[in-house]
Order: sequence, then structure tokens, then C-alpha cells
Amino acid sequence: MQTSESTSVPTSAAPPTEAERRAAHEINKLSKRLHRQVGQAITDYNMIEEGDRVMVCLSGGKDSYSLLDILLNLQQRAPINFSIVAVNLDQKQPGFPAEVLPAYLKSRGVDFHIENQDTYSVVKRVIPEGDTMCSLCSRLRRGILYRVAGELGANKIALGHHRDDFLGTVFLNLFFQGRLKGMPPKLVSDDGRHTVIRPLAYVAETDIERWAAHRQFPIIPCTLCGSQENLQRVQVRKMLREWDQKFPGRIDNMHRAFSHVVPSHLMDRKLFPFETIRPTGQADPMGDKAFDHDDDEDDDACATPAAAEAGLPAEAAISLEALRRTLSPSSPFLPAQD
Repeated sequence: MQTSESTSVPTSAAPPTEAERRAAHEINKLSKRLHRQVGQAITDYNMIEEGDRVMVCLSGGKDSYSLLDILLNLQQRAPINFSIVAVNLDQKQPGFPAEVLPAYLKSRGVDFHIENQDTYSVVKRVIPEGDTMCSLCSRLRRGILYRVAGELGANKIALGHHRDDFLGTVFLNLFFQGRLKGMPPKLVSDDGRHTVIRPLAYVAETDIERWAAHRQFPIIPCTLCGSQENLQRVQVRKMLREWDQKFPGRIDNMHRAFSHVVPSHLMDRKLFPFETIRPTGQADPMGDKAFDHDDDEDDDACATPAAAEAGLPAEAAISLEALRRTLSPSSPFLPAQD
């Protein structure tokens, strides 16, 4: 007796919805932007060279995961050959899931090393409860990672600090240290043996958050500094986030200022010889226009009374004022027009 068997015909997958297409488009744009910005930072500061062995410090947070992920992608299409080794310092924090990072790194097929050092107990023993732990924790971690880099033959140490970290450091130094100092994208390590690089220097933290969510990194929260909400750095980060929301573009402009420094317009005598400058008698197109209006004043305030009475637009008024200063060396002292 023959029996008939029914065979199910596989149905084709449903086409993506409009929302799914838009989401995929946005992620593609984000990916291109992140890889372009990291590649640009590496190029601008010559961070990675032929034959380098780059030790990527992996904490288990969104920043270091994103750094490793992007560097691995760039490594595949870079015009130079360099190797990557991921290193995690297991500080023996209570409840730290020691199996998470090795499992992830094995899945990526990347060379890695887990360094086990109980710095957690040292920090908790030395720092009184409620005080900031970051400084001591950072010094201990830095010394260990320098040693590990030497043992692994790594000449470059890559850290996951991003654009917002750079800005936050400037304001921390400005507010609490009385100095204009930021976070360099590239420097020589304290021991003089390695080069420390920060390839995420151009990357916004919000983009890293989106990338980490998209890539579904197994994030491991820090129970030391990550749990201290009263940190000055945390307060500065909140301030920057509020500015970014209220004034789009402000953070980008501030970050851009890092690479457009004018030492002659600051006050550091070690950077510019204020004591020895003298008039040369030659016009300097880049010289200071000491009596000009500040750039942040309203355009209408830059118009001369005569220009305003003539009904000229603000742009024309500014041009007229600039022309008058050009024609007359004493133009800053010209009397007001009747």
C-alpha cells in the first residue's frame, strides 16, 4: 500500500519593511562614519605603521569593544601590515564574569591575553570609602599594562578614549587644575618604551553607544569607578551631554578647536615670546585686530550708525566697517558718523 507524503514548499522570506530599510541605512551610515573617523585619526597622527604590534586594552566596556571591533575591520583592508593583541586586566572585582571576554575574543579569532592582578583589593584597602578611586586604580593599571605590552612584544598601546573624553579632560583641567590641558591622541608612555594611541579621538560617544548596541557587545560594567556617580568627570560628562542637546554643533566646534590653537592669543609665555615681540612695520594678514567686535556679538551690533540709517543689511554693514578699517590705519578710532 502506497502512502502519499505531503511536501511543504518553503516560502520566501518577507521583504523588509520601510522601517527596517531605514534602520539598515542608518547603521550603514554609522559604520562608514566610524571607520572613516578612526582611519582619519590613525592617518593624521601616524598612529599605526608597518609591522606594528598593537595591544588593544579591552576593559569590557562599550568604548574598548568598539575600538577593537573597528581596528579588526580596518586591519583587513589597511595598506600596511600590523598585528593586534587584545589584553584584559582582570582586577578581581567581586562578581566579575571572567568567562565573558575570553569567549568573545575566541569568537572573533583575535590573539588575546588575560592578565590577572588583584588591584581591586589594593584600591579598596588604600582609598577610604566614598573617596575617588580613579587615580590610584589608573596608576596601578597603567604600570601593569606597560609591563604586559613589553612581555607581548607590543610597541603600540591602543586605548578607547573618544572625542567626549578629550573634551571632558579639558574641562576637568580647566575647572579643577587651573591649566589648559587635554588628552593627546598619541604620546610616549611613562616608561619611555611604548607609544600610546587613541584611535577613537574623532568619534562621538553617542555613535559608540549606537554601535555597541548594534553589535551587541557583551558589556561588563565596572564596579569601581563606574559606580561612583559623584565623580567630577561624571558631572562634566552630564554638562557636555546637555550642551549637545541644547546647542547642536557646539561639541564639534570645541573639539575642532583642539587642532586650531593660536599660542599668540593665549597667555602662556612658554609658548609665545610676548616679552620680545616688537612692531615690524610690515602688515600681517594673520595679525590681531584688537579693536574689532567679538565674533559672538550680534551682527546688527557691528553695523555703523550710518550704515544702519542707510538701511543696509547686517552683512553689508559688516563689509562697510571692514572696508573703512582697511582704507584708514586709524579706523578703530574714527568718530561715530552723524
